[in-house]
Amino acid sequence: MKNYSIKQYQDSDYEDWNAFIGKAKNATFLFHRDFMEYHSDRFRDYSLIVLDKKKWVAILPANGIGNEVFSHQGLTYGGLVYNEKTKLASVIKIFKSILSFLHKNKIEKLHVKTIPSIYHQKPAEELNYALFLVEAQLVRRDSLAVIDLSKPYFSSKIRKRGIQKGISNALVIKEVDDFDYFWNEILIPNLTEKHQAKPVHSLQEITKLKGLFPKNIRQFNIYENEIIVAGTTVFESSTVAHCQYISGNENKNELGGLDFLHHYLLTEVFNEKRFFDFGISNEEQGKKLNKGLSYWKESFGASTIAHDFYEVETANYYLLDTVLI
Repeated sequence: MKNYSIKQYQDSDYEDWNAFIGKAKNATFLFHRDFMEYHSDRFRDYSLIVLDKKKWVAILPANGIGNEVFSHQGLTYGGLVYNEKTKLASVIKIFKSILSFLHKNKIEKLHVKTIPSIYHQKPAEELNYALFLVEAQLVRRDSLAVIDLSKPYFSSKIRKRGIQKGISNALVIKEVDDFDYFWNEILIPNLTEKHQAKPVHSLQEITKLKGLFPKNIRQFNIYENEIIVAGTTVFESSTVAHCQYISGNENKNELGGLDFLHHYLLTEVFNEKRFFDFGISNEEQGKKLNKGLSYWKESFGASTIAHDFYEVETANYYLLDTVLI
């Protein structure tokens, strides 16, 4: 079996890394080093580069904690990234080289947060097969509520009534570059009151990321008489418009704000995108489902895509020795 060399990412690899993800078949802007490093103070980078002599053939965005490596705790999804010419047999060899490298460096476990298929530019589930071969353990499964915008989809009667309320109440939708009002007036108070939680991104962080990725990170607010009543933060990649944050004030149902806003996003802003991803409605590592939130998303016509998380014993690299016949 062919051996690939593995090295850890260094600052000098910045340009080559970003150029590589620009050509990969399963990468998004989340893997750009500028995005990965906005929270570098919170994560010890352990990103890996796979080389065939001097040629880059794959990368693994990752961070390390003790004797374990994660792909990547600071990102929504992770996993192995490679281009469309990389064949399944090569991915198996690449993954074996990664596990062997980690094992030799006294890393006992690799945690893999897979990239959901909707984010692939072309089919790219080779790693999923390799994970099966090394007896990876499924430790979490989230459910994404997704609409395939290339196919007919239908909103329920209750959503249509909500949309009509938004029209009747003369609500106004605006795309803005400033996150202050949504974060401070809507998002933070709601998360604090309902979940005793904070947004994953601070206001300072999301503002910085917007400056770095102005075409990928977009904020849509909805107003009644010039007062913000709801909003959605969208992370846009080549195939998917993903709702990173959705939140409205306590009158959102009466006003129809979120229904009206998301109808607009689906039919006017992202209607030519392949997928619209409302995100998860899960809690407790995927073990619980927020039924009401899930129903609200599904009533727009969304259905489920699974997002899987695995743990791999690096010592299992030897299981790939006899796979190829």
